[in-house]
Amino acid sequence: MEDPRCCGTGTCIINDDGQCWCGQRWDGERMCFPQADPSPTPPPAATGGHQPGEEPDR
Repeated sequence: MEDPRCCGTGTCIINDDGQCWCGQRWDGERMCFPQADPSPTPPPAATGGHQPGEEPDR
């Protein structure tokens, strides 16, 4: 049975949450890629245990 949410390739495998194996998601009207988080958390800086501007231990 063909899923009406298929993007047209005929290869969609959509789970109960509306997520396809290719990364697209059903938004209620069509399959689309989820929006990226506009404010990702940057990784912590490797400062060697010192705060910026602080002199290292000698």
